[in-house]
Amino acid sequence: MSQTEFFIGQLAKHTNCKVETIHYYEKTGIMPKPPRTAGGHRIYCLSDAKRLQFIRRSRELGFSIEQIKELLRFIDESGHYCGEVKAMATQQAIDVQNKIDDLLRLKKALNEVICECKGGGYSIDDCPIIDALYVEKQ
Repeated sequence: MSQTEFFIGQLAKHTNCKVETIHYYEKTGIMPKPPRTAGGHRIYCLSDAKRLQFIRRSRELGFSIEQIKELLRFIDESGHYCGEVKAMATQQAIDVQNKIDDLLRLKKALNEVICECKGGGYSIDDCPIIDALYVEKQ
């Protein structure tokens, strides 16, 4: 085994990714099925490690598996342009901002109901937080 080839455990350690995650990525098709040794062990190369790092970073930035498949298609197939990637990244940034806005609204709502709560030894029957969790949003 050379320095440019890895068994799955070595690839996992090299890329700081769990073996189960690598298996999952293979099942979803974003990682290619690697060749195997005569004993059935998977053999990965440096390009697999690079691809796995690309996938991991894409996931960290919030891209879905389907979006990553599309990004990889841009890389793997000819005839694609940087503008396609920019459009996806721009949409992802918008989606992230929308999630941030939603979380800020959630935080505000939680803080409002927390402020209404007297805390301490008051009866749970008079707890505004509990009451708010029972009320259906209109």
